[in-house]
Amino acid sequence: MKLGVLFSGGKDSVFACRRAMKRNQVACLITLISENQDSYMFHTPNIDRAGVLAEAMDIPILAWTTRGEEELELEDLKAAIARAREEYGIQGVVTGAIESVYQSSRVQRICRDLDLWCFNPLWQIDQVGYLRLLLREGFRVMIIGVFAYPLDESWLGKELDEEVIEKLERLQNRYRINPSGEGGELETFVLDGPILKKRVEVVKFSKIYDNYRGCLQIADLRLVEKLEK
Repeated sequence: MKLGVLFSGGKDSVFACRRAMKRNQVACLITLISENQDSYMFHTPNIDRAGVLAEAMDIPILAWTTRGEEELELEDLKAAIARAREEYGIQGVVTGAIESVYQSSRVQRICRDLDLWCFNPLWQIDQVGYLRLLLREGFRVMIIGVFAYPLDESWLGKELDEEVIEKLERLQNRYRINPSGEGGELETFVLDGPILKKRVEVVKFSKIYDNYRGCLQIADLRLVEKLEK
């Protein structure tokens, strides 16, 4: 089956793409670029860099701009998916949703209207176990956004490793945050992984942070050839 992956460059969309590729053909990535930084539906930090990851994965990307107005942005999503069906012949859509009923139900409704299959390969996955799975499978993931107490500025730019996972697990137990960021607590950007043919190197960045909300803004990055093992 030919699939389109809703894609942000974050860990969930990249890993969902990997799972989809095991038994299906990923024909394209679909990226919604929201003008509203507080979009209810879409990942926004460094979303303009998703195309670099698409190049690293060697998969075509369809980028679609939306004003990000609540509910109205769904019409833009529907239009983008319809265009992907027209241009790439997709028969289904892949999401990286884990627990968000708000997002998953709306994508499912759009797919139903367009007579497309909706595939959520990460749905209800154990979040801490999932983070460890990313490490075991060779993904490098950078935290580029934090939006909840007690995630302070020091989290921006951290790479996912066992120490970071243990800290997130403790915060889950104490503050009930979603360790994978499914509740919007954090956002990520993938630097490397088994489905990337080149790795991403962040050359220059800046941080904006205030009152437990902040982003690492990537000013410059490049693709680097991987060393053969």
